[in-house]
Amino acid sequence: MPFAPSGSLWGSVRRPLCTALLLLACVVPAAEGQDLLGQFEEKVTTFTLDNGLDVVVVERPDAPVASFATYADVGSVDEPEGKTGVAHMFEHMAFKGTTTIGTQDIQKERAALQQQEEVYLALRRERMKGPQADSARIAELEQQFQEAQEEAQSYIEDGAFENLLEREGATNINATTSPDATIYRYSLPANKAELFFALESDRFANPVLREFYTERDVVMEERRQRTESSPTGRLFEEFLTTAFKAHPYGNPTIGHMSDLQRLSRTDAREFFETHYGTENLTVGISGDVDPERMRALAEEYFGRLEAGEAPLPVRSDEPEQLGERRVVIREQTQPFVVMGYHRGSMQSANAPVYDVLADVLTGGRTSRLYQRLVEQEKALQVQAIPAFPGSKYPTLFGIIGVPSRGVSPDSVEQDIYAELDSIKTNGITQAELERAKTRSRSQLIGQLDSNMGLAIQFAETETLTGDWRTVFRRLEDIQAVTVEDVQRVAQDVLTRSNRTVAMIKTSDEESGDGN
Repeated sequence: MPFAPSGSLWGSVRRPLCTALLLLACVVPAAEGQDLLGQFEEKVTTFTLDNGLDVVVVERPDAPVASFATYADVGSVDEPEGKTGVAHMFEHMAFKGTTTIGTQDIQKERAALQQQEEVYLALRRERMKGPQADSARIAELEQQFQEAQEEAQSYIEDGAFENLLEREGATNINATTSPDATIYRYSLPANKAELFFALESDRFANPVLREFYTERDVVMEERRQRTESSPTGRLFEEFLTTAFKAHPYGNPTIGHMSDLQRLSRTDAREFFETHYGTENLTVGISGDVDPERMRALAEEYFGRLEAGEAPLPVRSDEPEQLGERRVVIREQTQPFVVMGYHRGSMQSANAPVYDVLADVLTGGRTSRLYQRLVEQEKALQVQAIPAFPGSKYPTLFGIIGVPSRGVSPDSVEQDIYAELDSIKTNGITQAELERAKTRSRSQLIGQLDSNMGLAIQFAETETLTGDWRTVFRRLEDIQAVTVEDVQRVAQDVLTRSNRTVAMIKTSDEESGDGN
């Protein structure tokens, strides 16, 4: 996603399209979802362990490799009030090893970590007294904290978890935290599959959360660079905070600085214990693997994790927006426009309509906004985003524009409205609809052309919908969209009272009123 705001932590897997599959996507019309589903039915095995952990296995014996993705159904929307950033912090902690990996003496390390935490909690409590805080007591606790941190550090084997994986041939070792989920992933030679089960189960069964405060400093610096020192980073944060009054989609995934400064290892441990139960985890596997062997390994290793109750979903619902909301940041930098309209979640009946609408607006060189803005050199880039910043809960239909030199953001904003009004008044053409459907098929097939794409996509869909087959049924849903559907949704959703607009301007000129 080229317009992902600085500081966001979204990951995606994209590989070149397979020529044969791409050809299939372009020539097989309405029944393609069923055709592809039929091909995968024989290759996919799913099972659920007694403790509730789900596993999706895709057999692809094309090469002796396999990709593994653990989809944790927890993101920044699940963070407690005052603890924003803790979901991302735990992602960092998951790479710091376990009680057996990354330590020279776990008993002494645990004692040092306990001492460090006790001192830190006392230090935090004193600091939060504000003007009434005892400066001498703070200085004393800071010294004790530094000593405890050095003691704990002395028992660590740096990078042991990742080093072990790399020695065994692992590639693409990574993780991402988004508002909706946290995904851990890497690929291994197929004959090293047992290593995945051993290490992955261990890091969720026996996390130590070592180097928490060192890593917290890293995250705070990341926030400074990607948000606080980035005009677009600041803009997106202001935009989301303005668009969402109640729902935690309005919180930054990286976390608010004041929350990060006060996060504790205890906070991260509590978050883990609440949200990383087996009911909240799905493992996706794709490659040269035997499903029955994967089942046996899953039962041997992941089966040792204790079953737990799945946490409740987010309780806050975003209230209906009653009027337009606007944010203008003025500074001497690249102008920028972002707007969003409240829409339903990925489970809503209109979800496929937004995919089509986004494609009609910015899907390729023939799209409406590309022709109106980029082709005419009014904008450097323009992009519509069907679901932003997430899709698990009611979200936004977003549009982003980067004005060309000498073009005001107000002008770009008005051009966007002109195209939206045209769709609301006159609808779209059948040719536009067919192009959108063809591109949607091609994009999906591109995601299914890599082991990692399959592992992530199937694990995510199994988690959010209860059935990996929904990946293909989405094609059928898009195929069923009509020009009337697009016009109806545009009329209902793309209204002035339902939109939030944020922009960077380089002058004191008042922002336009819109329409």
